[in-house]
Amino acid sequence: MKIIPLLAAAAFGLCALAASAQTYPSRPVRVIIPFPPGGTLDTLGRAVAQKLAEQTGQPFVIENKPGGNGIIGADQVAKAPADGYTLLFNASTFVTAPMTMKSVPYAVVRDFSPIALVAKAPLSVAINKDLPVTDIKSLQAYAKANPGKMTFAVGSVGSAGHLATELLKRSAGIEYTVVPYKGTAPAFQDLIGGQIAGFIDPILGSLQYHRSGMLKVVAVTSDKRTPNLPEVATVAESLPGYEFYSWYGLWAPAKAPQDIVRRLNAEVNKALAGELRERFTQQGLLFAPGSAEDFARFQEADMAKSQKVITEGQIRVE
Repeated sequence: MKIIPLLAAAAFGLCALAASAQTYPSRPVRVIIPFPPGGTLDTLGRAVAQKLAEQTGQPFVIENKPGGNGIIGADQVAKAPADGYTLLFNASTFVTAPMTMKSVPYAVVRDFSPIALVAKAPLSVAINKDLPVTDIKSLQAYAKANPGKMTFAVGSVGSAGHLATELLKRSAGIEYTVVPYKGTAPAFQDLIGGQIAGFIDPILGSLQYHRSGMLKVVAVTSDKRTPNLPEVATVAESLPGYEFYSWYGLWAPAKAPQDIVRRLNAEVNKALAGELRERFTQQGLLFAPGSAEDFARFQEADMAKSQKVITEGQIRVE
């Protein structure tokens, strides 16, 4: 006798879910970027938000919430209602930062729903122009001929560039001293000035210096050569299997309705199909549209790879 009411309730729930996708969004959506304005993360996030607003007819409002290496803004999203009206746009440091810190008020997998992988950013291996290094093979030879003398900068502890630097050291079988900097600008200054030998960071930062001859980009960390530096070999051409990226994605709080997650995923893929894709490809970003499930699998694999590098390199934020 109780089966009919239960079936009716289930049917009502399914209808409500279907209706939510059709009506979403019905009011402005907050998009938290947990770092200050400026830089690729903020620029890309704002461009995507503008496209989503145009496509859905509702504002997607960027709010910069810096602090704690991105922890403060991400925590706000984790604690927000899971209704699709508060989202997180962040870089890959979002999933690696908790691995390098003593305590974080959320868990990436438990407290967030992956929506879309927006873009991947290959990194560049930049070397001081006066060193006799032109590719990975000559980097290996120089490092082995000068034990203990090479230094590589990292823009921030635990960043994608830091992990790629540690991974290169192990993959190439060489030793160099890793020197932490407070940001990429001073690192590039010292690289150009000869105070350090190398720096691995997203391509966009080194591109202008490479083209002007102020430093040398000797390799990129993607699996294939990049469109904006086709003459530069990949690390993998010398060290098969080496591949590393910084990347950018969109998340909702955990337990966000899956129909809304799928709607947002479709809208992001649509936004990245035209002019936006062309513009950011020229800046060195790579795009591979996929489902929310694809993004979740990518995130899981990246976290496992990063955790191995962090553990072996004993990387910790003090």
